[in-house]
Amino acid sequence: MEINKFSFNRSQHREFVKVLHQRVNNFFRTHNRTRYANTEMIIKTVVVLSMLFGPYLLMVLGVVTNIWLIFLCWIIMGFGTAAVGFSVMHDANHGAYSRNKTVNKIVGSIMYFCGGNPVNWQIQHNVLHHTFTNVDGMDEDIDAGKILRFSPKQEHHAFHRYQHIYAWFLYGLMTHMWITTKDFKQLNRYKNNGLLEKHGRTYRGAMTELVLTKALYYVFILVIPLLVVNIAWYWTILFFLIMHFIQGLTLSMVFQTAHVMEHTEFPEPDINTSKFENNWAIYQLQTTMNFAPKSRVFAWFIGGLNYQVEHHLFPNICHIHYPKLSKIVRETAQEFGLPYHVKPTFMGALVEHARMLRQLGQVPAHA
Repeated sequence: MEINKFSFNRSQHREFVKVLHQRVNNFFRTHNRTRYANTEMIIKTVVVLSMLFGPYLLMVLGVVTNIWLIFLCWIIMGFGTAAVGFSVMHDANHGAYSRNKTVNKIVGSIMYFCGGNPVNWQIQHNVLHHTFTNVDGMDEDIDAGKILRFSPKQEHHAFHRYQHIYAWFLYGLMTHMWITTKDFKQLNRYKNNGLLEKHGRTYRGAMTELVLTKALYYVFILVIPLLVVNIAWYWTILFFLIMHFIQGLTLSMVFQTAHVMEHTEFPEPDINTSKFENNWAIYQLQTTMNFAPKSRVFAWFIGGLNYQVEHHLFPNICHIHYPKLSKIVRETAQEFGLPYHVKPTFMGALVEHARMLRQLGQVPAHA
């Protein structure tokens, strides 16, 4: 995967990009706001971390002993881990939490407590997904192997006609794969295609870190509860699996409804020149969708990722500012006659995503 050979046409819609950045810069300047985490974001960080570590401590310290309350703790941890991933970890690994790189690295390392790996995540998400959104063969967020078809450019199989039904169960398994095999496969892949080296990491160092942090994660999340929580071992394992199912389903529903939709596009470069015909910023408008913009509680929980358009255009700005920026982006896009996709509710977005899965599951016309 030689990503450097691909390029975007910067001459297209240059005025839109210039005006949009001027208006966003003026917003922060006139309102005397930082682009990074503010007091509201710091308070939010404490709250979502408490959703992850609070229930855990209640169980392992023996404060909660009733099995149903212990089960409730695992459920809260599932949503809490997703909230940490949406908000704190996500912003930090984008360099958007703090102006200080060390702070971003420390805060981003919270990902280890979620079972993930910051190095792999930054390559998959920051480099591949944000650069080549919805591009088959480049954006790994739409690559689920053969079992799911997320793009009309991907190979079709007969069982895809049922994917709008079985996809939701597979979404729940996403972080189960993440904490077991996915990170190891990714690390080897990124080593082989040179992305790991471009990220400033050696394979040996990254693999050593991956093995150690995975081991520590399992000690933290599973071994200690198995040893100290006074319930049968099989309940702890079951609750652990349910926690990850909640986490995986929650994360998948938010990220997939932002891109695999009926109104989003799936661009591809010219096969001869390896060049995309449009500006990168325009592709972000074409491949990304917002949803539930009026739901403040929902936006709080998912780290402003219902404002995916703003996030993709300005990934280095803390998500706490996206609701304010959305008006600027929407009005500027409309002024230049460019798309600005948005669904009024999250449920409406899920329904459209299901319809898109069903459409992608049908036999392509050319077949």
